[in-house]
Order: sequence, then structure tokens, then C-alpha cells
Amino acid sequence: QKFRIDTLVISLDLYINISSLHKHKKKKKKSMAMATILILLFCVFSHSIADQDFDVRQHLSTVTRYDAAKDIIVNSFVPSDVPNGCTPIHLNLVARHGARSPTKKRMRELERLATRLKLLIGEANERNLSMQKVPAWIGEWESPWRGKLTGGELIIKGEEELYDMAIRIRDRFPDLFSSEYHPDVYPIKATQVPRASASAVAFGMGMFSERGTLGPGLHRAFSVTSESRASDIRLRFHDCCENYKAYRVKHEPVVDKLKEPILDEISSALVKRYELNFTRQDTASLWFLCKQEASILDITDQACGLFSPFEVTLLEWADDLEMFILKGYGNSLNYRMGVPLLEDVVQSMEQAIKAKEEKHVPGSYEKARLRFAHAETLVPFTCLLGLFLEGSEFQKIQKEEPMKLPPKPPQPRNWRGSIVAPFAGNNMLILYSCPANASSKYFVQVLYNERPIPMPGCDNTDYCPFEVFKERIVAPHLKLDYNSVCNVKPEQPEQKPATKFSEAITL
Repeated sequence: QKFRIDTLVISLDLYINISSLHKHKKKKKKSMAMATILILLFCVFSHSIADQDFDVRQHLSTVTRYDAAKDIIVNSFVPSDVPNGCTPIHLNLVARHGARSPTKKRMRELERLATRLKLLIGEANERNLSMQKVPAWIGEWESPWRGKLTGGELIIKGEEELYDMAIRIRDRFPDLFSSEYHPDVYPIKATQVPRASASAVAFGMGMFSERGTLGPGLHRAFSVTSESRASDIRLRFHDCCENYKAYRVKHEPVVDKLKEPILDEISSALVKRYELNFTRQDTASLWFLCKQEASILDITDQACGLFSPFEVTLLEWADDLEMFILKGYGNSLNYRMGVPLLEDVVQSMEQAIKAKEEKHVPGSYEKARLRFAHAETLVPFTCLLGLFLEGSEFQKIQKEEPMKLPPKPPQPRNWRGSIVAPFAGNNMLILYSCPANASSKYFVQVLYNERPIPMPGCDNTDYCPFEVFKERIVAPHLKLDYNSVCNVKPEQPEQKPATKFSEAITL
């Protein structure tokens, strides 16, 4: 608060002094010098405020924890008011699993990093370098996951993310979740990957707590169903899509190459700052450690403390580019393969409308379809809806035209992994039934991480007539079926982004 007050005072003084230039021409040189000093002071204090307000836990791309992600405000969008008389009749949820531990492969990387850091300290001692610039933790650091034999599982924080989210959703839409539990009324689906199904269980425990007789929480049993990984084209379409798997194999090395200039730039800065011979791989591993420490362990003053806030934003951007190219708008194949999920969502809405029109008895029809999967599921589905685009790019995805890469910091951007696909990130579509005298009888509202978000395909509102939603957003994606997208060899040359990968670093 003090920094903000000081900055306001400086800004006011700066304004007064610069204004006085026009009134005191004889003192022009002196006033100009004063104005220059004040501008410099203003910049210093502005940076102090930015550093004070900077929370690295909100800049970890797809490793961002949900409690940090859901509080990020990206723009000044003002949500629509639900029209009088409109009531929710169906909810579709597509959610990513909650916070998880590192995979076994990444745990081994962290163990190698511990060995490497000790080697760097040893080299510095051999050269009789001062250790004053080197953070004390580096020489003694051991991976918290050292010797662990399993990885990738949902952790306690991840369980809490889904459990608490379910309670908030139930409280927000009491009419939707007032019926007695039945798997046909509240179907819960998850992929066969344990962290996804565990997330579904944690969510169900929150949603149906105090609705049964089991234990102190009065829980009740509920069903979670999964399809085989080999045939799950709704929640693990990326595993079944041969063309996409070939695309990943080809472009993962390209993405690694794209990141190299950023890693090299930051490695050079670290070497100058700490006088240790950090390599590109060291920097990549330290950034991974930063993300794990900050997200899972709430430690922000070790690996994360090595980087300046701006370096963190560059590393975050590099990760976001990877997500854009390999999972998002970087190629239409990434999201076109998610059409079966989009069709499933629309079908469930149409069934809810039919039940409403035919006045089915509550408890005899589906009220919510709840799905738990992965970033590889959530991101393509989000792209199909045309969310988080820059400016007027919505028409491009409808026509499968190339997209520009997200702008490089310090330029602002909508595409951020910490918002699009954090742990427990979620996309909820709420179907509303409205009075007959409304402009439409049924509307769709999109909530992203529980916040209303504008739909570019519906005039940037978050509340869209159902028929308009189907016509403008859904229908253009239904030209090709899953098999033709994924398993038929494309005849045309591969789509390439409008911005060359090599140019992205210099933007």
C-alpha cells in the first residue's frame, strides 16, 4: 500500500513539474533536468511495485495450481446478467485433473539436477570464486522426490481442488443438483489415467457430500465410468488420432528449437548473476524445479528466486508457445480431433431441451454431464469454442486459416497456460431455459475456471442463444468426422502458422 501511495505522489509531482515547463521558459533546462529525474524515479518505483505484486505462482503455465489461476483477471470483461425468469436446466463440465506429482521421468531429471548443482559449486570452488553471489540452498539441495518409485499421481492439493470446486458449483446451481443421485441424472466420466479418475472421485465426494450415510461427511457411493484408452475419442481423442501423433513427433523437436534462444538468453543472465556455468539444460531444469516447488510445495524463494520476474514471464511464454503449437490453435488438427466431445456436449443440451419441452419428471432425465481428463482434452475443446483469441481471429479458426503465435512479453496476450489449462482448469457450459417472451427460449453461458467468459462467435457475450451457439460456433466444425481428421492421410500440404517459429522470439 505504501509503494502505491508513494507512486501516486511521484506521478502527481511529475505532472506538476512537466506542466510548469510551459510557464517558466527561462528555467527550461533546470525543469527538464528535474522532469528527467522524476521520470527515472517513477520508473524505479513502478518496477518496485511490479516486483512487489508479482506472484510467480500465477505464471507457471500449465503447472499453475487452481487456487492461483482462478483469481487471475485477464481483462475488463463485464459478465452478462442472467435475464429474469431464466433458470439453468443442464450443466456440461470438461475439467482437467488436479495438481499432481512429477512423473517418474521428470523426477529422474531433478535427481540429475541435484548432482549437476553440486558439480557447479565444486567447479566454482576450484576456481576460487566467491560464493557470496550464490544462494546458500544450491550447494545442499536434494530433490524432494529423490528415490520415489511412482509419479504422476493426484496429490492431496489436487484432491482438494476438485472437492472444493464441486461444493462451489453445487452451491451456485442448487436447482441442478437438488435431485437424488443417479448415474443417469449425474453421469461422471473420466479417462483411464488414475489422476483423472481420482479427480472425478474427489469431485463426486464434494458434490454428493451430506447426501448419503457414509462416515462423518455423510457421503454416498457414486459411479465413475471410463472408456478404453484405445477407443476413447471423447476424452482421449489425442491417443487415438494417428495424424495427431505423427504431428507431435514431427513438431516436438521444432518447439524445443523454438525455446532455445530464450533459454540461452536467460542462461547467460544467470551466469553473470551467480558466476556459475549454467547451461541451457541447467536453466530448463531449474525452471521445471521452480514450477514444481511453487505449485506443489509453495516454495518460491529457491529455484524461482534465481529468476527475475521478467525472466519468469519469458519462460512462461515459451511454455505457452509449446501448448499453442502442440495442443492449441497452432494447427487446426489439434482441435478438430476434439469434435466428438463437442458433439457430445451439444447432444446432451438437446436432450435436456427435449426433457424440458416434454415436461419430464425431475429425476428421470440428465441434469449434468461431468467429465475429467487432461490438458490435451481441455485445450482443444476450448479452441473449438474459439476462446482466448487475440482480436478478430475467430473467423480464422472457422476457416482453418493459420494463426499467429501469442505475442512475446512485455506485450499482453490472452493465451496463457496458467488460465487456459491450470491444474483443475475447467470449462463449464450452462444451458438456461428462459420465458417464452425472451428473444430465445434457451441460452448457453460459458464459465471458464468458474468465471463468465466472452464467446467471440457470439458477439463477445458470455450468454448466447442456443441456436446461435449451434450455428456460429458448433456447425462450422462438423464438416469433417473424426476418422477423416485423424486416420485419413491429408492430401493438402500441412498447415503452418502465419508467423514463422524463428520469428516468434524476435517479436
